[in-house]
Amino acid sequence: MERAFNARDTRRARELRKQGTPAEIKLWQSLSKRQLHGFKFSRQIPIGPYFADFVCRSAKLVVEVDGSSHDLQVEYDCARTELIEAQGYRVIRFSNMDVLQNLEDVLGTIGRALTEVSLPTPNPSRLREGNNFA
Repeated sequence: MERAFNARDTRRARELRKQGTPAEIKLWQSLSKRQLHGFKFSRQIPIGPYFADFVCRSAKLVVEVDGSSHDLQVEYDCARTELIEAQGYRVIRFSNMDVLQNLEDVLGTIGRALTEVSLPTPNPSRLREGNNFA
């Protein structure tokens, strides 16, 4: 089984962080330092052969910020998303324009995704015990 984090890719991840787009930099300013609902995000994290733009490991959430070049590589992005999801992550994507022009909406969407992932799953047997369904 392939590990979700590969420490030997640190050099490439560092290079990618230094080359962040204006949209990635803007989003990072709102995600860093546990600013969004107290969740910790990391940037340019290797998952399989890919580097995810932003990852919240505790919520198993990947946030990708796509530039216009992603319009030309739909198949690549689909394969990338499938592999990341196979590692147990949920992937949500935003365009650079979304981040630059509608940051509050983007943060709201990410916040909802964090909350959905973090809610405890009810135990069906306890629900039956507490109610007279049986």
